[in-house]
Amino acid sequence: MSLFSQKLQSVDNLATEKEGTKSASLTEQLIDLIVKGEYPAGCKISEADVAKRFGVSRGPLREAMMRVEALGLVERIPHVGARVVELSQEKLIDIYAVREALEGMAARLACLHISDEEILALEKLLETHQQHIEEVDGESYFHQQGDFDFHYRIIKASRNSKLISLLCGELYHLLRMYRYQSQRSHSRPQQALQEHFHLLNALKERDGELAELLMRRHIMRSRQLIEQKLTQDKEKVS
Repeated sequence: MSLFSQKLQSVDNLATEKEGTKSASLTEQLIDLIVKGEYPAGCKISEADVAKRFGVSRGPLREAMMRVEALGLVERIPHVGARVVELSQEKLIDIYAVREALEGMAARLACLHISDEEILALEKLLETHQQHIEEVDGESYFHQQGDFDFHYRIIKASRNSKLISLLCGELYHLLRMYRYQSQRSHSRPQQALQEHFHLLNALKERDGELAELLMRRHIMRSRQLIEQKLTQDKEKVS
């Protein structure tokens, strides 16, 4: 390859790298806007408007939209285009049922693989969460990813790539979206925090069976709250 060809290839590679960086950055920004409700559920997303807002070309935009769509946050409707997904309570119950089984498995595996340093970091995290709950009456625990950060770290500690892909991808952001936009009256920050401390103790003891049981019960209680609200809403309608 000639020197000119090498330089040309280098320029092309640099351009591709910059496009990929733009796409990754835009993906994170879109996720954040959708999760926080700035693009509300059911809202149509105009690619032209997004490109103008963020000052990106169509290439990085298409790639970012494909990534957000793959996470389940955006769906494409025939003759309508891309729009933010709407999470019904029935869909949430299904998601929580899957989460209960998979995160229980992740907790059991984490007992085998989690390092002492990771356990110490989890302990410090929960202490921070407790302080935040006392300061802001539980808001930051759910609305700033505190709850999910704890779960996220346990999932990562399972060292199982398939579980991590399933739980830290689509389900993770869908649940963040629900928690961020749901009414706080249906949350239970103090109880959830205590359940997290019990889970931490099971991890410290490397008791996989107990950790799985505690995690499943923990998520089951959240699912029951959603089921309770669904029942109440149906009773109001009838």
